[in-house]
Amino acid sequence: MIWIADRLGFMEYAEDPEFCSMIDRLRDEIENDTGEVPETFRRLAATADPEELHRVLTAPGQPLWAREIAAYALGVAGDPRAFEALVLLLNHRDPERCVTAAHALTRLGDPRTARAAAALATNELRAAYALLPVRLLAALRAPESVPALITVLERRLPADDPHWRVGLACVEGLGALGDPVARPALEAALPHPRLGAAAARSLHLLGPAG
Repeated sequence: MIWIADRLGFMEYAEDPEFCSMIDRLRDEIENDTGEVPETFRRLAATADPEELHRVLTAPGQPLWAREIAAYALGVAGDPRAFEALVLLLNHRDPERCVTAAHALTRLGDPRTARAAAALATNELRAAYALLPVRLLAALRAPESVPALITVLERRLPADDPHWRVGLACVEGLGALGDPVARPALEAALPHPRLGAAAARSLHLLGPAG
């Protein structure tokens, strides 16, 4: 992956595995039919100016790959102007874009992140896209994390629920967070055919009931 970053002028991030993974994923989007990258991409690759990166986020008509790269670069640099774009990417239908956004949001350290992730995770209309917000909540260990994960887990308990992987991420996250408030929800997950084993492990992490 590093050769891609070197070729495209991104050596500042070349040792960032998530950045290299993003560039590899976007390669088909950013190359044209002749194998050359668009000039707009070259200009974006050449600048480390946060004002130029921010203009990419706000200018009309920018391709999604350009906004994603700019948002990532601003996010890992701690620029709060990346927040809104990264939250939108966190709830994208493409899970790989969600992974990149979650990584950048973690690095950004914006105090609004946990609240936004909780809102995305608990939006039942977007349940199919809640996996990365759930994982981000567990990683943030914020006050919003446990209540949101419990809410989502309780909705995923029906055995025929199609979003059981989201429920599994909730079970694992609650175990890692170690808050005994999660015990009733985890106990309710024990009979679930897909969640039960993970729920037992998470309950073990919580320790004996008080």
